[in-house]
This record gives sequence, structure tokens and C-alpha cells, in this order.
Amino acid sequence: MKFALITAILLSSIGVAQAASADKGKALVEKANCASCHGAGLNAPILPAYPKLAGQYPDYLYYALRAYQVGGSNAQFGRNNAVMSSQVQSFSDADLQDMAAYISKLPGNFVIKK
Repeated sequence: MKFALITAILLSSIGVAQAASADKGKALVEKANCASCHGAGLNAPILPAYPKLAGQYPDYLYYALRAYQVGGSNAQFGRNNAVMSSQVQSFSDADLQDMAAYISKLPGNFVIKK
């Protein structure tokens, strides 16, 4: 009985411990000044080469941010961009998840062309 209770408590807490916070993410995105390159609402980049971020899937955003942290040191996972790499170095894994959760909730204007 005790084993079942402990197991149930641990399993129910997994989602809570892993849940990203869009509110925390908003503060982190503002602190990092992401809009200075990615534009208003992270949907109007200042240069065409910069991506629109608003409305992207949170897992895609997280893995992209994480790949910039890894940088060019890992050819299979890293992304080599000096500006983005320096922007994300100080953030924890949880911070990146929070940022991705916030950015994914912003309204984007992506269109799928058929």
C-alpha cells in the first residue's frame, strides 16, 4: 500500500516539476531583449535572415535555443551562431523551456502554402 501511494505521488509530480512557465518565460525574453532582433511580438524580425519566433512549437523553440548553447562544438546537435550563442549561454535548461513556452503562445502569422 505504501509503495503504491509513494509511486502515485511521484508519478503525479513529474508533470508539475517539468511544466514550463510562460510567465517566467516572458520575463526572461524581455530581459534578453529578444525583440531587438526578432521584432515586435517576436514576429517582425529586423532583417529577413532572422526568423519569426511567435507561434512556433515550444519543443522546436527549446531545442533551437539549446542547440545555440551547445554551439559548433557538437556538429550533430549544435548551431553555430555567435550572436545567439552568446545570448543563451547564461540561461538554465528550465529558463529555455520557460522562454519557449512563452514564445509559442504569442500570435504568429505563419501560413502553410498548399
